Amino acid sequence: MEVKIGVADSPRELVVVSDQTPDEVEALVTAALGGANGGVLALVDEKGRKVLVQAAKLAYVEIGPAALGKVGFAAM
Repeated sequence: MEVKIGVADSPRELVVVSDQTPDEVEALVTAALGGANGGVLALVDEKGRKVLVQAAKLAYVEIGPAALGKVGFAAM
């Protein structure tokens, strides 16, 4: 699953590919915004790395399926 995180005052978004379910990610985002865990959103990517974002800096969180690479050529 792919999670895109917009961070306030940053021109780029964070993209995390995770094995967590959409419901798990939503619960983590909701808890962080509610002040739980010190107001920090913590996600684990598919390689086991942890990504931490201060909840006060979250602009948006988009939760969706992982983008699959496309193979082939475009028709002209």
